[in-house]
Amino acid sequence: MHMVECAKHLLEADYRTAVDQFDPDAIEEIRLRIGRPPQILMDGWEVLLDKRKVQERDLYRLLEVATEASVHTAAPMLAEGFLTYHGLRVGVCGTAIIRDGVFSGFRSYTSAAIRIPMQHPGICDEVADRLMENGFESTLILSPPGGGKTTALREIIRKLSQAGYRVGVADDRNELAFMNEGYAQLDLGEHCDVITGAEKARAAMMLLRGMNPQIIAMDEISSEKDMLAVEQLFGCGVSILASAHAAGPADLKRRDMYKHILDRHIFQYLVTITGAGSGRQYAVTRIER
Repeated sequence: MHMVECAKHLLEADYRTAVDQFDPDAIEEIRLRIGRPPQILMDGWEVLLDKRKVQERDLYRLLEVATEASVHTAAPMLAEGFLTYHGLRVGVCGTAIIRDGVFSGFRSYTSAAIRIPMQHPGICDEVADRLMENGFESTLILSPPGGGKTTALREIIRKLSQAGYRVGVADDRNELAFMNEGYAQLDLGEHCDVITGAEKARAAMMLLRGMNPQIIAMDEISSEKDMLAVEQLFGCGVSILASAHAAGPADLKRRDMYKHILDRHIFQYLVTITGAGSGRQYAVTRIER
């Protein structure tokens, strides 16, 4: 199933029909905002999907489908600002409920963004070749939110796997492989093993102990638990391939959490993504000790 077809299940009938007017391979996001016409994000820009303005019931329908009619049980994930639905990430905004200083859900919802996983074979061929020149070493991929980190990570995983590296993927949100009934809907290569649904730190150690990987890959290291996963892998005889939110190396170094792993020289290379849509550029730099 194409990822756009999966995303259409979250929409009401008129919007599903409207989506069919667009090239599915060009759609990056579907965005719904109450009181505004829905939009499609393509090549970094939003274009009109349908003239009918989004109503509250449209968002609640989306949430009902995405959570299998159990919005309440999805509260822990919503606390991070998004849901996942068969590998799609659905970002949400609304009025938060705070109890004793802790987020416990949304009182109401105002907007949603359905992000479509994309695969663009070939976009990172030069990057992957550079990283494999003298044997792959631990690499961190950087871009701002929505800047193409996951797409680049997926493509580099595929290239490494095609080259014969055994790659273990800690795919906690099922956004890299897009697993469905045991089959990866997006190509990660022939020598790749994937754990979905488990926290990165746990999945990484399971892969390390059970699958004899040469490289362990994970998307968006952004929390103390994620840093723990990286720390645990460091020195265990495997290389790490990961991504992080940052505009570039200078931005990364300003944040204590990332500065710590840079100071420990856990990563040897940075891949920095700039630009948007078809104009994205990829720069590889070696981190000097």
